Amino acid sequence: MVAIEVGRICVKTHGRETGHKCVIADLIDDNFVLVTGPKDVNGTKRRRVNVKHIEITNDKINLKKGSSDDEVKKALQAAGKLESMKEIIKI
Repeated sequence: MVAIEVGRICVKTHGRETGHKCVIADLIDDNFVLVTGPKDVNGTKRRRVNVKHIEITNDKINLKKGSSDDEVKKALQAAGKLESMKEIIKI
């Protein structure tokens, strides 16, 4: 099983942004993580999400804990994953 960790790319399975990809920016506790799209990349806002409402993928980028949206965008661009973040997954 893939670990829930900072920099891991995941897909939201519940809520308004269902099917949108996001990046884990911070771990809050055992049940919640802070995710971001960032909003200007794919429309996913920076928010707290229950880990039961996201599906973890095998993709990961290099991020520090608590990175800003600009830092996330630069890391996605460096990893070549900026375009793949824009696609919406049918769930």
